[in-house]
Amino acid sequence: MNIVSTLRKSRATVAVASVAVLVLTLSACGSDDSGSGGTEDKAAAAGITLVKPGKLMVCTHLSYKPFEYKDGTDVVGFDVDLLDLVANDLGVEQEVVSLEWAQVTSGAAFQAKKCDMGMGAMTITPERQAAISITAPYMDATQVLMVKADSGIKSLADLKGKKVGVQADTTGKTYADEQAKQYGFEVIPFNDLSLQENNVKSGRVAAAINDNGVLYDFVKANSDMAVVAEFDTGEQYGFGALKDGSGPKLVEKFNTLLTAAKADGKYNEIYKKWFGVEPKK
Repeated sequence: MNIVSTLRKSRATVAVASVAVLVLTLSACGSDDSGSGGTEDKAAAAGITLVKPGKLMVCTHLSYKPFEYKDGTDVVGFDVDLLDLVANDLGVEQEVVSLEWAQVTSGAAFQAKKCDMGMGAMTITPERQAAISITAPYMDATQVLMVKADSGIKSLADLKGKKVGVQADTTGKTYADEQAKQYGFEVIPFNDLSLQENNVKSGRVAAAINDNGVLYDFVKANSDMAVVAEFDTGEQYGFGALKDGSGPKLVEKFNTLLTAAKADGKYNEIYKKWFGVEPKK
């Protein structure tokens, strides 16, 4: 083999190697581009523009255990798991923002682009439906009366002249306001669920009226408390979103995923995780 042929072979080898490196580089670039655009493509394909790329921003008013509350640095709960159905389907992460509840129910939080969806065991009402887009019902609920177990109070009729704690901007407050005149009790609003519950426990107020899910959860952890009455208010919960723009698309997305989750058992699994039993059929 002479020097010329050796040089030719060496150059050919280098050229082949260069082509191989180029192909690998292009393939890698193609892979990166696909990954970075994937989450945006999923949202865009559904006609959805998210407030923050790569995130499903969700507004609520913490804490409302077991629907949404802080466990260490994480926000967890029944509502959180259900909205993860949407986040996972879009290939994004859910991020929770806590603010005044009225900002969610009025739609102000969505209009200010603070969040894409709102959660908080929100009862579907005509007033809220006029202000925001709301999903199909995902859970039935009712109002209940919670008191100290040794109080002797059994019903609203036993509350004459007493103070009843409620949570501001909720259907529980609306119900209490409607009953107060008939039964002669004073309605005391609190901004947070925990304040309402603990003021009954401390004796500052004689009773609390709020959703069955949260007050039964509190009683479960506090043996000195008891739920003594349920009121057939026929409520149903939904998640909120902007009235226009991407709001209706997010609502449609959740409704589709909820139907699928109920069909394949995922909904029952999530429900049992937070309430200890499967939902009534």
